[in-house]
Amino acid sequence: MLLITCPHCGERAQAEFTYERPVQTVIALDAPVEVAVETLYNRANPRGWSWELWRHTHGCGAWLKLHRHTATHEVAAVALLEAGA
Repeated sequence: MLLITCPHCGERAQAEFTYERPVQTVIALDAPVEVAVETLYNRANPRGWSWELWRHTHGCGAWLKLHRHTATHEVAAVALLEAGA
């Protein structure tokens, strides 16, 4: 189980949080189904350190930036997402 330390609430289980995948491409309403599926479901999944956006959905509601290793799930840093960032 991944434990995430919320700056407001302390260490909590991953189940309290929601991972937010960054939107990289806007899909046109008249786009072919194949294009929509490719855009929504297929993405690069590099191994290593990554900055991710998480929300403490079942807690204080804060938006967090996590520096997490995608293979080991080690969390090196957690910071509040600042307005306008």
